[in-house]
Amino acid sequence: MSERITARELFEQQRERLELRWLAGERGAERVLESVDTVARRPSLSGYLNIIYPNKVQILGTEELSWLDALDSRQRWETIEKLIQFRPLALVISKNQTCPEDLRLAAEESDTPLWSSPKRGHELLNHLQYHLARTLAPRITLHGVFMEIYSIGVLITGESGSGKSELALELVTRGHRLVADDAPEFTQIAPDVLDGTCPEMLQDLLELRGLGVLNIRQMFGDTAVKRNKYLRLIVHLTRPHLEPQPSGIERLTGDVGLRRVLDLDVPMITLPVMPGRNLAVLTEAATRTHILRAKGVDPAAAFMARHSHFLERAT
Repeated sequence: MSERITARELFEQQRERLELRWLAGERGAERVLESVDTVARRPSLSGYLNIIYPNKVQILGTEELSWLDALDSRQRWETIEKLIQFRPLALVISKNQTCPEDLRLAAEESDTPLWSSPKRGHELLNHLQYHLARTLAPRITLHGVFMEIYSIGVLITGESGSGKSELALELVTRGHRLVADDAPEFTQIAPDVLDGTCPEMLQDLLELRGLGVLNIRQMFGDTAVKRNKYLRLIVHLTRPHLEPQPSGIERLTGDVGLRRVLDLDVPMITLPVMPGRNLAVLTEAATRTHILRAKGVDPAAAFMARHSHFLERAT
C-alpha cells in the first residue's frame, strides 16, 4: 500500500514550525498526495513556482510574485489558471507577503489550499521537501529485533523460538542499545540509506517467553534504548539441522550473503544456534568483522593470500 498525506495533515504537521496560516481553499483540505512513481521523478514534491513541471507544493516567493505582476492581464489569468488546473497539494506564500486577490479567489473557487508563512522561501523549501520525502518514502516492516551494536544498526532475524529476544537482552546487558523488538519499521530515506524505527506502541519494550513484556528503558535506563538507527547489517539465527553443512570455503569466509530490503542489498551473516554457543559474543564478533570489511580489511582473504604465498615458497 502506497504512503499518502493530505493537505490538512501536512498543514497540521508543519503549522507550528513554519508558522503557517490558511488563506483560502480550506474545502480542499482532504486533497491527497500519494507516493506514486511520478513523485520520485517529476514533478518534485515541493519547489518554487513552476508551470512547466509543476511541483506538488508550489512556493511563491518575492521573485515569483513579482514575475506574476509583470505579466499582462491575459497572461496572468492563463498562468493562474494553469497553476490551479495542475491541482497542487498546496500553494505557499513566503515572508507573509500580500496575497494577490485574483490568486486567492482562484484558490477559493477551486478548493486549492493556499497558505502563508513568515519564513523565507528556501526555509519553506527545505522543510517541506524533507518532510514530504520522508513521509512518502518506501517503507517496510520486518520481523526481528533491531539494535545498535558498536554504533551500527544490526537487525537480528530468525525463526520463531530461535532466541532473538534473549540475544537482544544479553546484548543490552553488555552495553548495546535496543531500537525495536518484533516489528521494526524501515524507511528508505536516501538511495543507500534505510532508517529503522520502532512503532510507537512497542517503544522501549522487549518480549521474552517466560518473562513477558519488559520495559528496557525503565530497567536499564535511557542509554539502553535508541529512537532510530540506519540498517547496516543483518544477523540471521538458524538451527543447524535445518541447514546443510558448510563447505570448506564457507568455514573460512563465514556464511555471508545479502538480503534485499526495499531497493537495497543489506549484508547478512548467518549464525547457527547450538547449545553452548555464546550468541552475544558471536554477534559482537560478526559486527566487528563487518566493520573491518567495510574498511577494506578481510581476514579470510588475508589468510588465503598468506596460504598461497606459503605454497609458492614451498615449491
